[in-house]
Amino acid sequence: MVLALIAAPVFYILAGFVGAVVPGPVADVRGTATEVIGLARGPIHYDILLPLTPETRAAFGFAKAQGLPVDLPQAEWLVVGWGSAGFYTSVGAYSDMTPSVAWTAATGDDAVLRLDLAGDVSGIDSVTWVDVSPAQIAALREVILGSFARSAAGQVQAIPPAPWGQTHVFYRATGVFHLFHTCNAWVGETLRAAGIAQGIWTPTTQALSLSLWWHRA
Repeated sequence: MVLALIAAPVFYILAGFVGAVVPGPVADVRGTATEVIGLARGPIHYDILLPLTPETRAAFGFAKAQGLPVDLPQAEWLVVGWGSAGFYTSVGAYSDMTPSVAWTAATGDDAVLRLDLAGDVSGIDSVTWVDVSPAQIAALREVILGSFARSAAGQVQAIPPAPWGQTHVFYRATGVFHLFHTCNAWVGETLRAAGIAQGIWTPTTQALSLSLWWHRA
């Protein structure tokens, strides 16, 4: 039993590396790569950075009702993250994570989307830049918008402010977060749905980092 407990995380991580290099299905979205998006890496999580073009500011204008000024001139990027509702809405820092929150996230939790803003991030080493076409940015925007859970009237469903970060807002999202469908796996799936090649399964930051390097190369 002790060996199994030790081996399970190792196999999980190794399986993520395999999933990172095995290409997953990619939507047929083409065009000349004249734009960039960013993938911002944290200790256990990646966020997507969408350039705040006029189209993106308009598409996510609903966030102004929750206090996120997407039309702020100094804002250059829309930060998008997907994850466990229990983690995002009850934990203020990684060190605050409790066993119950971790267990719920691993076994199945409601999903949420987090939106935030960023200015000039060109000097941040933890951001990976990906060349994309305008059509892929448009597709990525639509895929993200399709990840919001909506009311019967088609409205996004904001949830109360949480301790994570300072300027973010949260919304209910589609899907379920669990050990095999993590925030990083969602990022990989979302990129592939927008025509950006990635591995078939990227559950960890290490796996997604490998996938970003492998498929870009």
